[in-house]
Amino acid sequence: MKRTARAATCAAAVLLASALTGCGSSGKSDSGHAPSDATSASAAAAKAHPKAAKVAQATVATKSVGNLGTILVNGKDRTLYLFLADKKNTSNCTGTCAAAWPPLLTNGTALAGKGADSKLLGTATRSGGVKQATYNGHPLYLYIGDTKAGQSNGQGLNQFGALWYVVNAKGKQVTS
Repeated sequence: MKRTARAATCAAAVLLASALTGCGSSGKSDSGHAPSDATSASAAAAKAHPKAAKVAQATVATKSVGNLGTILVNGKDRTLYLFLADKKNTSNCTGTCAAAWPPLLTNGTALAGKGADSKLLGTATRSGGVKQATYNGHPLYLYIGDTKAGQSNGQGLNQFGALWYVVNAKGKQVTS
């Protein structure tokens, strides 16, 4: 059984890496990882086999994105989200959820970029000891449907049992 579970996990990581390189669907889909400074195909592999790849130090900054106003982005200007099913500093997004909504992983503490408040930055420990960046207690995620900087295709989606929203510089969800 353990071999089957490990094979399935590795297969999921390979499929996720394929999605990142352009083999996945576009738009509001439920598949894998958006590239970032701290979450990439190697981070997906690290999720499957935590000691297989290194995670970089994440950066959280702000940027004006469409009609959402100024929201949190990672170091590559990719939109960051919160998940309403999460508890303070605790992620409830694992497995297929984490494939569609990759956690913003970090090596050590996250860095505050332009517009981000370093006092609101923190980390939460995920299974396997991997650190996820948090902001105002909210674990932060990317969305696979955002294929380039400035997109917010995950805004307001109801997936994996709860809603997903972008986060403003004060650490609050943006619902409109």
